[in-house]
Amino acid sequence: MSKIHILGIAGTFMGGVAALARELGYQVEGSDQAVYPPMSTQLEMLGIRLSQGYLPQNISADCEEIVVGNALSRGNAAVEAVLDAGRRYTSGAQWLSERVLPGRDTLAVAGTHGKTTTTTILAFLLQAAGREPGFLIGGVAEDFGVSARLGRPLRASAAGEAPASGETRNLAGVAERPLFVVEADEYDTAFFDKRSKFVHYRPRVAILNNLEYDHADIFPDVAAIQRQFHHLVRTVPGHGRLIVNGDDRYLDEVLAMGCWTPVERFGFDPALEWSAQLVRDDGSAFDVLHRGQRLATVEWPLLGRHNVLNGLAALAAAHAVGVDVAAVVPALARFQSVKRRLEVIGAAAGVTLYDDFAHHPTAIHTTLQGLRARVGAARIVVAMEPRSNSMRLGAHADALAPSLDIADAVVFLQRAELPWDAGAVIAAVRGQAQAVPNTDALLGQLGALVRPGDHVVFMSNGGFDDAPRRFLAQLQRG
Repeated sequence: MSKIHILGIAGTFMGGVAALARELGYQVEGSDQAVYPPMSTQLEMLGIRLSQGYLPQNISADCEEIVVGNALSRGNAAVEAVLDAGRRYTSGAQWLSERVLPGRDTLAVAGTHGKTTTTTILAFLLQAAGREPGFLIGGVAEDFGVSARLGRPLRASAAGEAPASGETRNLAGVAERPLFVVEADEYDTAFFDKRSKFVHYRPRVAILNNLEYDHADIFPDVAAIQRQFHHLVRTVPGHGRLIVNGDDRYLDEVLAMGCWTPVERFGFDPALEWSAQLVRDDGSAFDVLHRGQRLATVEWPLLGRHNVLNGLAALAAAHAVGVDVAAVVPALARFQSVKRRLEVIGAAAGVTLYDDFAHHPTAIHTTLQGLRARVGAARIVVAMEPRSNSMRLGAHADALAPSLDIADAVVFLQRAELPWDAGAVIAAVRGQAQAVPNTDALLGQLGALVRPGDHVVFMSNGGFDDAPRRFLAQLQRG
């Protein structure tokens, strides 16, 4: 049994790679600098040995291959040791493309926002249709309990024979290959491969959810991101499908660079191939229309217009691989989504607490917009950690205050390493706003600020020092 070591194993993508490798029968070990839930919980459940820190001695001598996460760069002690020893190494995206995707039809979900949620919805719909998809999601899906799995096994069958146990037939009698749904990230692959991860996946169906400027640490402008998205478009075959947001001018420009695949667009415009009509303003119910014909009404626990678009894109992609949309829509009533997407973690003293991954101004705004539609006039308090690379570099500083207009109060965690002045952002926030230097101070300010009936949303794409659950415990103690 082969043994691999995964550098950066606690990241959402690399943790999924670890789960797939374990399911394939590999012995898996890994190391990371920061380990926190939910990925640490998944790895512990899988029995994968974790080492803290990127130390050369953490990599066992009998590992046949090192899978390197994109958070590591030259100068890292573990990376330098692997290079000096001439050990075999690869990236997570390349490992996935070589060890998991062959023999499977891949459905890739790309976009600045909504990738994780849309990937989870699509995998859930395919499961509801009996297709038993494999998947790799950038988060732990509540409906599956894991972030990754292989799905229906690969099986070979000779020409003319009945399909083997891992194979199904579509209505035309053509054999359908097992499906694999992957969250397709535009971030770079590894220190030795600066292409976006998604160019490795070569999908049959690709969702292009939206495109905005992000990842200021590696992309100088929107045009650089568009070029990477076009590399993805180039890999989708002519018999495949592109599912594209019909109200995104940057994606229109990507397709104008050249497109060789049938395109279906989605959005709220009834002239698009796939459109949604809100039944409830908070997005918890909407009609699904295909080429102007109503197919079904979705009623589900999710909130917000952004999630309506995520669901619509997933339904269009499922339809592209032969799923009867009307037949699977009722299953969405029990959809649980993914951890840390406006996840309710508890309530105490009349205050409801949420943990949310939003870290781009657009995602922050749409998330709060959906919550406002649900809670009405109740106060919304945001505790925010500006942690993403783009946030730390100040790329979104001008847009941050307007994205928080819906909130009644905001407390920023302004760590010492935040290089831009949060004072200007605080002054521009419509509601009450303040900054604190550490998590203990943030919890103290929240304790003094909140009152019964409030909804408190913790927003960070990192561990946030476990602030949401610490504050819940603080409220429970009274």
